[in-house]
Amino acid sequence: MMGKRTIIPFGPQHPALPEPIHLDLELEDEKVIRAIPSIGYVHRGLEKLVEHNDYQLMCFVMERVCGICSFGHSWGYAAAVEGLMDIKVPERAEHLRTIFHELSRIHSHLLWLGLLADAMGFESLFMNCWRLREAILDIFEKSTGGRVILSFTRIGGQFKDISKESLAEIVAILENMRKELSVITNVFLEDASVKNRMCGVGKLSKEDIMKLGATGPTARGSGVNNDVRCLDLGKYKELGFKPILETDGDCYARCKVRVREVFQSIDLIIKDIENIPEGPVNIPVKGMPPVGEFIVRIEQPRGEAFYYVKGNGTKYLDRARVRTPTNANIPILVKVLQGCDLNDVTMMVMTIDPCISCTER
Repeated sequence: MMGKRTIIPFGPQHPALPEPIHLDLELEDEKVIRAIPSIGYVHRGLEKLVEHNDYQLMCFVMERVCGICSFGHSWGYAAAVEGLMDIKVPERAEHLRTIFHELSRIHSHLLWLGLLADAMGFESLFMNCWRLREAILDIFEKSTGGRVILSFTRIGGQFKDISKESLAEIVAILENMRKELSVITNVFLEDASVKNRMCGVGKLSKEDIMKLGATGPTARGSGVNNDVRCLDLGKYKELGFKPILETDGDCYARCKVRVREVFQSIDLIIKDIENIPEGPVNIPVKGMPPVGEFIVRIEQPRGEAFYYVKGNGTKYLDRARVRTPTNANIPILVKVLQGCDLNDVTMMVMTIDPCISCTER
C-alpha cells in the first residue's frame, strides 16, 4: 500500500497561498490521504521583546504581528494592559476602535475574496475586489497616516481624533461602495462556475469544529457561534450585533459568511458613526502595571485572537502573549484535507484563510 503513495509539496510559495507554510500532501492516486504542515520559517520572537520594551512601547510591537489586521492586534494588547491597570478608556475612543476594527475586517475580507478569485483563475473578479479594497486603504491613509494602521492606538485611547467631516466622508465612501459590492459579491454567490468549485467541497461538521477548536468564518460556516464580538469589548452590543452563521459547512458556506460580514461591517460602521459621542479620545496614563494578569479576546477577521499580559509592578511586563486565529485553525485545515481530491486542495486552503504572518509572531 505504501508503495502506491506519492508525496506532493504544497508551498511555501504556492501561487494560491504565498505564505510561509509548507504542506506535504500524501496521495494515493488523486486522493489526499494525509497532510503534514510545516511552519516556523519566519518566526520573529515578538513576544520576547517584552523584556526590552516597556508596556507602552510594546503596543507598537504587537501591532506588527500582522500587516492586515494590525489595528486589531494593537487594540487587543492595549485593552489587556488597560484591564490590568484598571484604565477606563473614553467613550469616543471605544467607538473609534470599533469603527477602525470593522474597516480592517472589510479590508481583510475583500483581500481574501480577491485571492479566492485569483485562485480560480477569475482575474477580472480579483482586480475588482482589490479595486474596492483600495477605497478602504485610502481611508486608512487619510485618517491614520498609512495604508497599514500603525501607531494609531496607544494605552489609554487613540493617538488622534477623527473629525466630524472625515467620519461623514467615510460614511459616503461606504454607501457608494455598497452597490458595487453587491454586483461583485453576487458573482461569488451565484455564478455557476464559482459554485461548482465550492458547493459541497471541504465539508466540516459542527462536531469537527467543536472538537478541533476552529474559529472565525471557518467555524461560523458550520453553524458554530464563537464570535467574541458578542462579548463586552467594543460597542458591538450597543450596535445590536448578531453573528452571521451558515450551516452547510463547505467552502461555499465559508465564502458566504465572509461576503455577508462585509455588508454587516458597513452597517455597523455607519451606525457607530451616527452614535459616536463628542469628547476626548485618550487619557493620560501614569504609573506601572501592577502585579497581576489580564486576558482579552478579540474577533479578528480570521477569528478569535487571545491576548495575555502579566505585570510585575515595573514598566516591563513579565509576559505578553498572543494566540492568533490561524493557530487555532491549522488542526481543522489538516482535517479537511484528509480524503479530498488533489484539485480541491487549493479551495479548501483558501477558505480556511491561514495567515502565517500572524502565526509566526
